[in-house]
Amino acid sequence: MKYSLENGASLPAVIIFRSFPSVACILVWALLTQHSLKTQHPVAHLKRNFFGVSGMWLSFFTLGVLPLATSTSISYTSSLFIGLYVVWSAKHITTDLVRLCAVLLGFAGVTLVLKPSISADLWLGVVTGLGAGFVSACAMFQVKALGKLGEPVWRTVFYFSTLATLTGVLMLEKGDLDNVPIQTWIVLVLTGLFGMFGQLAMTQAYGAGSPIIAAVLQYSTIIFSALLGILFWDNIPDMLAWLGMLMIITAGAGIVLADQQEALKRKFNTIVHKKHES
Repeated sequence: MKYSLENGASLPAVIIFRSFPSVACILVWALLTQHSLKTQHPVAHLKRNFFGVSGMWLSFFTLGVLPLATSTSISYTSSLFIGLYVVWSAKHITTDLVRLCAVLLGFAGVTLVLKPSISADLWLGVVTGLGAGFVSACAMFQVKALGKLGEPVWRTVFYFSTLATLTGVLMLEKGDLDNVPIQTWIVLVLTGLFGMFGQLAMTQAYGAGSPIIAAVLQYSTIIFSALLGILFWDNIPDMLAWLGMLMIITAGAGIVLADQQEALKRKFNTIVHKKHES
């Protein structure tokens, strides 16, 4: 996506190529398997898609103007905003001390990532990146609500990808697809394919594996982004930036673990109980 934005592709075009493959594949799969695309929860989908698509536009814009590792780190503040909400809504602050410490650690990490690498003319990207993290956190709450309503993941992805594609088409200007180099066209196609397979892999990880491990491992995106930034853009983070990224990853993982601690306790007690019975 970053390569495309820097080599002739407009932001709406990247949105379209990122979203449309998911729409097409899910539509074909639903028709072949006779799964209904009709939903009983249109309002819930509307809320989820408003936040999710807004987050996509903000994060992709940020990706185009900031170094890859920096933009990824800022966009992954969604877990920090979720932790901040949980702490804020708690009746007693001491009951969510772990989350509070994780949130403070995470935002301190964001400060370290930004301070050594952001010049004054790039602060718009910082604002949009933090905005992407915030609305993505709101979208996560809506995805959880859809799950409780019994809505299947593939239908949620379908409606989200459809709306994202439509917004890209509506925002596409005349001439946006003119004079785009062939290399950029190839990368745009790869953007859609990698995005689709990444979505499927993430869905499989959350559905078949441990949601806790999957959520924590998602933060490896920051490390991969840093390595790709070094390889293709020669953006080498300094020690403070590396420390900040480590703090963000640690904070995000801490919030996930704190959120799932009751489930972990129940699982541990079940294992212990079975061992005693045997």
